[in-house]
Amino acid sequence: MMDGAGAVSGAGEVTKTLEEVLSLPILVVERVRKAVSEAESFKSECVELGRHSEILADMLRTLRQVVRRIASTYERPVRRIVAEVDKALERSLTLARRCRHAGLLRRVVTMTTGSADFRKTITLLEASAGDLRWLLSIYSADDPDGGVSMPPIATTDPILSYVWSCIAFVQMGRSANALADSAMNLANLALDNDRNKKIIIEEEGVPPLITLLKDGPSSESQIAASIALENLAVDVESVDALLRNFAVPAVVHVLSDSPVSLQTRVAHLVSKMASHDQEAQEEFARANAIRPLVSLLSLDVPLDDPKLNTKNPTSIHSVVQINRDLGKNPNLGSFHSDSGSSRGGSIRDYHYNRNKERENEPPEVILELKIACSEALWKLSRMCVSNSRKITETKGLLCLSKIIEREKGELQLNCLMAVMEIAAAAETDADLRRSGFRINSPASKSVVDQLLSLVLHGSSLALQIPAIKAIGSLARTFPARETRVLNPLVIQLSHWNPEVAAEAARALGKFVSPDNFLCVEHSKAIIEFGAVAPLLRLLRPGEKTQLSALILLCHLLANVPNSENLDRTKALTALESAYRSPTIQDSSIRDLIAKAIFNLELYCVGGHPHRHA
Repeated sequence: MMDGAGAVSGAGEVTKTLEEVLSLPILVVERVRKAVSEAESFKSECVELGRHSEILADMLRTLRQVVRRIASTYERPVRRIVAEVDKALERSLTLARRCRHAGLLRRVVTMTTGSADFRKTITLLEASAGDLRWLLSIYSADDPDGGVSMPPIATTDPILSYVWSCIAFVQMGRSANALADSAMNLANLALDNDRNKKIIIEEEGVPPLITLLKDGPSSESQIAASIALENLAVDVESVDALLRNFAVPAVVHVLSDSPVSLQTRVAHLVSKMASHDQEAQEEFARANAIRPLVSLLSLDVPLDDPKLNTKNPTSIHSVVQINRDLGKNPNLGSFHSDSGSSRGGSIRDYHYNRNKERENEPPEVILELKIACSEALWKLSRMCVSNSRKITETKGLLCLSKIIEREKGELQLNCLMAVMEIAAAAETDADLRRSGFRINSPASKSVVDQLLSLVLHGSSLALQIPAIKAIGSLARTFPARETRVLNPLVIQLSHWNPEVAAEAARALGKFVSPDNFLCVEHSKAIIEFGAVAPLLRLLRPGEKTQLSALILLCHLLANVPNSENLDRTKALTALESAYRSPTIQDSSIRDLIAKAIFNLELYCVGGHPHRHA
């Protein structure tokens, strides 16, 4: 920024301050007045030009005084309208100067300048006066509907003036009701169509909404701002606009300590941003949004940890830890050692009252909050190692497992999807596998138990399939002795639904893949559990299960071709048929089949002749 001279933007370009923007047209009016006084032709028309210009000058002076009194002015419509006013005044100045010549030049001017030019210019000046009148009404009104309905500048695009007025009241509103109403108006506009969303973002509606979300005078106005931002966040471009205006710190600030209704809305906003933009996921990771989300999700969830108060999982200690991590006040954690101080007592009382407020909320309100937080954790952890690691570091994994065990419906499904995404992240990151899914950790054991329970007894495909995927993603975390995870997957190879059977085959395929150090041991266990017979039934051409079942069978036969539990003749026939099938065109799959056939032929019983694919 440049003191008094304006702001630097672009490649060295200086943006004029609002004071300069409003002052320059007034100087043009002075020139118009002088040119009118020197006019030798069209004197009456020039006088009319001067009169309309003086009206504009008076309105500009009034607007300048109004703007000076406003602490935070919404500048976008001012700059746009004053630019049009300046064009109209420059046209008036040019026209008046052409009329000050005498003699021959006067006759030339009379021929080239007609009354139509004056009428058109006066029409522009009148339109500019209407625009300034609208600006004054908006900047002086006490409610969003208190101004002129539409300025002349917006006649070709009426929605523009409505967006301007709503944004102006969000930024400069004098009452909590006006702020909430204006923010909800923007939320409804954004919900109508994509063009409205684009206009709101282009007209700089995001910054005041973020400010209102963080520092709004009432939870109603903050909720309205959150809904508006949520309706705007529909793609990467719009989410980037929120990120550029520092939405993430504001969101985490509100999420950490607010009324339940506001926390619920902000959690929905986190889900929306994270689902559309991977950069938003990383921003939330850096701002440590995981901790408050896990803290809210763990309300009334016993985590069986002596360090946590199971009657009140969101204890003062946990809230202080959140604040310390967020960097809000590093000294907040010290009040435990000095509980007798007035500062410590006030903090303790504050968080105690906040927790009491939550306890007094109806169960359905707390359930809605948990559903929103679980969805946010799901979206934040999707394909994001950093957020997945933070969930495992904050007892979030154990919390998700407990909720999967205790709850039903949308909350259970969201937590399961979060576990599935964390497992998928662990599949790609060895450090996360070692730290988050240690075989002896209570959280890891609890998660695996719940996943296996859903694999065997899931009440719907929506639960079974994610549970199977999660087990498959964790394949490299299980030792050879942990065969209990394999039998449930083998059983699902015979499931009536082909999607479940195919997913089970894909999950087992990760246990026996050459990438898995224990692929041979796992292959022996899978064959002993009787996987080959259902696999052969899944190899029918054209079925959804064919490819995943074929890959699994090939790996099994490549790893343990001499197993006594194999019907080698049937397996060999099935593989040769698949190799000849026109549906198998992928060269890597065909090479895999050829290798399995070769290994089988080496151990084929009954003096079967060797055949080579």
